[in-house]
Amino acid sequence: MSNRPRISLPVLPTGVPGLDLVLGGGLPEYSLNLIGGPPGSGKTTLAHQIMFANASAERPGVYFTVLGEPPLKMLRYQQQHGFFDPDKVGSVIQFVSLAQVLLDRGLDGVLEEIVRHVNESNPGMVVVDSFRTIVRALPRSASNDLDLQAFLERLSIYLTSWQTTTFLIAEYDESELRNNSLATMTDGIFWLTQSVHDNSVVRKLQVVKLRGQAPKPGLHTFRITADGLKVFPRVFSPEEAADRLPQGQRLSTGMPDLDALMGGGIPVGNSLLVTGPPGTGKSVLGAQFIAEGARQGEVGVVVLFEQVHAKYLRWASNFGVDVEDMQRQGLVHVLPMQRVDLTADEAVQAVWQMVEQHKAKRVLIDSLTGLEVAVTMTQQDELRQAMYRMIEGLAALGVTVVATMESIEESTNLLMATRLISFLADNILIQRYVEIAGKFERVLTVLKMRNSAHSTELRRYHITEQGLVIDQALEEYEGVSTGVASYRGMGGNRAAGTPPGSGTPSREPE
Repeated sequence: MSNRPRISLPVLPTGVPGLDLVLGGGLPEYSLNLIGGPPGSGKTTLAHQIMFANASAERPGVYFTVLGEPPLKMLRYQQQHGFFDPDKVGSVIQFVSLAQVLLDRGLDGVLEEIVRHVNESNPGMVVVDSFRTIVRALPRSASNDLDLQAFLERLSIYLTSWQTTTFLIAEYDESELRNNSLATMTDGIFWLTQSVHDNSVVRKLQVVKLRGQAPKPGLHTFRITADGLKVFPRVFSPEEAADRLPQGQRLSTGMPDLDALMGGGIPVGNSLLVTGPPGTGKSVLGAQFIAEGARQGEVGVVVLFEQVHAKYLRWASNFGVDVEDMQRQGLVHVLPMQRVDLTADEAVQAVWQMVEQHKAKRVLIDSLTGLEVAVTMTQQDELRQAMYRMIEGLAALGVTVVATMESIEESTNLLMATRLISFLADNILIQRYVEIAGKFERVLTVLKMRNSAHSTELRRYHITEQGLVIDQALEEYEGVSTGVASYRGMGGNRAAGTPPGSGTPSREPE
């Protein structure tokens, strides 16, 4: 095997947030690319955004339109996007209409005009929009198919010799692309789709092909915003990071008794799922976990899918957690995500970016129930995959995650898992209500600690102005898992009287 160093391909930035990451570093210069997809999927906007990001005096661009509408009409709408720079139009970006040329002179005329304009301006980037219009202008016949293939080959040869980065835009169906000569001749294929469910629309981008690069596989969510396209890459675990995780190190929850139940705290890089019915203090426990990290100088991120930011600050202060002060010190960062049309990849990418930006060591997701509600119906099946990638990715960076989730339980049954998401967590803590002496008491237990010993005790706890306070184990009671506990007295089993340790008042968390 030769040891000669490989020649790296020069790449161009796309100017589309998140897309360079999907492409594996950027767009290969001098490549011939196809942007395909149904009408309205964002093909023209993507091509404009890339051209405006790269066009300069040294690398001018030419945008050929073969559409029925004139360039002026197209620009009227495209100029609404933040990437549009009117100073570049007519100076470093030329817009040329080929619609009439195609009607009057056919494929040969189109090719001649492209060659003439490219020779005159010597561009570094060329776009032909829409290439499918050229195909539809030809009557369907074997000879025309050969003419089209010859046209493609000649165009490809010209563009390659000119050293231009080229985009052909086409409204192809995915089935049409499979046996299309265009798919073979291009260096890159970008496929844009959109799906509609009720009132929500989810857009996806797939890099079907990209020569010389290692793009991230799969479908990546994107949005068309006032600033143009924004891509939310599917997050993957850094392969090299897992070996750097500290072995045996644990993080305190801020509650020594709870740490003891968990064998000394939460192992670094682990995830803890806190599940229970409403009012059991799941969010309080999470807030204490973040506050304990701040006390130790560890940066934390709070991801809110239910409460708004200001309300959360007031709520946390009721339990001795001054999140506002921690924010001022730069120790806690709050990420509100209360949107009803959220996509799974969008949520994961927002969390990932905030963690990397602030070098956070602790993350609280409050709650997975709120995330499930916020994510669009078309994304429900993808939610578990996205959550898995996020939690595994954060764990690989040494970030410890606490996530809360609401559970629905019957009074006679202790819930042992919840909505098939519990498998994502390394550790599971269950909170629930138990009837003792004619009233509900709050009880918790550590159900699971991956690769770690832990207590199996059922412990009563109380919610106070200082957060959760763990009480003694319910060793003198039986039937706790049924939701109705009985006290074992000297004379045998009997209904519980005033239970030991029940005098501590609890505060409602929600």
